[in-house]
Amino acid sequence: MAETATRDDPQDRLGTMAHGDKAALARALARLERAPEAADTLALLDAAYQASKGQVVGVTGPPGVGKSTLMGALIRSLRAKGRTVGVIAVDPSSKRSGGALLGDRVRLLSDPDDRGIFVRSMAARDRLGGLAELTVAGMVLMRAVYDVVLIETVGVGQSETDVAGVADTVLFCVQPGSGDSLQFMKAGIVEIPDVAAITKADTGAPAERALSDLKGALSLNEEEDDTWQARCLKLSAETGEGLDDLIAALDAHRAWLGQHDRLAAHRARQAEQWLIEALRDRHGREGLKRLGKVTLDAGTSPFSRLSELAARL
Repeated sequence: MAETATRDDPQDRLGTMAHGDKAALARALARLERAPEAADTLALLDAAYQASKGQVVGVTGPPGVGKSTLMGALIRSLRAKGRTVGVIAVDPSSKRSGGALLGDRVRLLSDPDDRGIFVRSMAARDRLGGLAELTVAGMVLMRAVYDVVLIETVGVGQSETDVAGVADTVLFCVQPGSGDSLQFMKAGIVEIPDVAAITKADTGAPAERALSDLKGALSLNEEEDDTWQARCLKLSAETGEGLDDLIAALDAHRAWLGQHDRLAAHRARQAEQWLIEALRDRHGREGLKRLGKVTLDAGTSPFSRLSELAARL
């Protein structure tokens, strides 16, 4: 009996995953999809929410910009620095099965025997924000296990701004010669990146022009006191140019968030917004209206709170 209790303890389960048991994490994610409101699922998510250790980086940008290639190079660079990496790759959905259309091993080449890297594909299904429905729960679980959690979005235009609701740091990718920086300036997407990168820097002059355009677009954002100024850089996943600069920029943003409780406040806002949206998805605007003002106390897990409020309805 004691052995069973230990095996089922959420903290022990998280510890097992953090020590590289990828099968345990895969089982937990499968259980999360199959029974998101089960008592054991909620207990694990609540424990993971309190035990978060990793930086969550949302990687966004238009289709064809080279996000998956960059992700592969970034994973290798982070692993070379001794950091463990969890990846959520949000794919378009298969119209037939509703599942992820592209497989994680096809898109992101990594060593299957490396216990410090875990890649999971999730289907976007009918969500337009570039994210899968279970991305938040999966992210909370992974950030309690890995040093860095990378979330690659589908890449569907203006609705990509949803990634800001789950990531600590948003990496926005633009390719040279695409005119994307101007298009995204019109769409408002340039308001969300913390780090902006021109991919395919080995193209030379076009990459330099794109970097200049991107800096100009981002400079139009209104700056206030105590705000982070987005870092702009160029890189090449093929040659490795700029990857160390990218990691340094991501680290700098994480350090900035760590000052003055910014990270805790940022995540609390995200969790409360996720809670409100989850209630609206399940019970509609009328359900939200019946609950009155929905709040989430600092440090409180949104998952148990969702179950509690849903039970009231």
